[in-house]
Amino acid sequence: MTIEDLPDPSLEGDSLIERERFLFPNSETSVTFSVAAAPMPSDCEFSFFDPNDAACQEILFNPKTSVSELFAILRQWVPQVQQNIDIIGNEIIKRGCNVNDRDGLTDMTLLHYTCKSGAHGIGDVETAVKFATQLIDLGADSSLRSRWTNMNALHYAAYFDVPELISVILKNAKPKDVDATCSDFDFGTALHIAAFNLCTGAVKCLLEHGANPAFRNDKGQIPADVVPDPVDMPLEMADAAASAKEIKQILLDAVPLSCDISKAMIPTYDHVTGRAMLLSLGLKLGDRVVIAGQKVCFHQRFWCHIKVMVKLTNYFVSCSALLGVCIREVLLIVSRRQGKNPSVLLSL
Repeated sequence: MTIEDLPDPSLEGDSLIERERFLFPNSETSVTFSVAAAPMPSDCEFSFFDPNDAACQEILFNPKTSVSELFAILRQWVPQVQQNIDIIGNEIIKRGCNVNDRDGLTDMTLLHYTCKSGAHGIGDVETAVKFATQLIDLGADSSLRSRWTNMNALHYAAYFDVPELISVILKNAKPKDVDATCSDFDFGTALHIAAFNLCTGAVKCLLEHGANPAFRNDKGQIPADVVPDPVDMPLEMADAAASAKEIKQILLDAVPLSCDISKAMIPTYDHVTGRAMLLSLGLKLGDRVVIAGQKVCFHQRFWCHIKVMVKLTNYFVSCSALLGVCIREVLLIVSRRQGKNPSVLLSL
């Protein structure tokens, strides 16, 4: 709900901040604050809010400055603001807000903003980590999502390549949360987001915390598939191209080995005749064997039956490729497929 959805109490003469405290003082129910513009000093020479400036500090620490206005300050993507996320955030908390309250314009919580503020070149990682830890200790819910981006705190930390924040979030999250999906990224995970944005540190950190490198998004892509192709990058993006190659290799190396029979390098002997195959096994047509107590003669049709696909060590392979397998094992497999007792003694 938003502030506008709440009943308007009769608090004549009271400041906006007192009205806000009356409506939800330390409320367990989070609210979404109405949208406001960032307050600026009247004689300001710059277009952004600078918490280090005396005139801006006067506004920042003024109890009459509303929470909506403080959220508006947080939206400014400049180092002066992002590197002071803790100072601005604590001013919001001091006004009696729930730690999970949201900005009406972005639908982001303080933890969301903090994960953004760790971005290299804009924010300060150490400050962001300390404030994120403080927020989580106060009850910040890392699973909450912005309704505009559908991103949670982990997604933001991955998007802005802040492995330190990823560790803080996952330390206090459920194991399954590492693979939480995001609709804005084709229902991919944080690992997809980091891979697509060439966030090397985030990729490594997520893998260390158990992220699934084989998780497929709605397009059937694993994280390695969404890494931008370095071939498509111009020469001036040589560093990005190098990162793309590194990230893709890291992700491919992390994918568990699987037996894809269509790709497995299994030798084929389909061109070898049944007679030649038997000869290579020390047998010939006409030899008799016993399967499940029944005498069976090796004839051409029976050998073709042996060449059916059989299940061996959990993978389907062709008997025609099993030159090194004892004929007893082959016959045992056939007996299993025919529903015979697998413990029966096979004898030549």
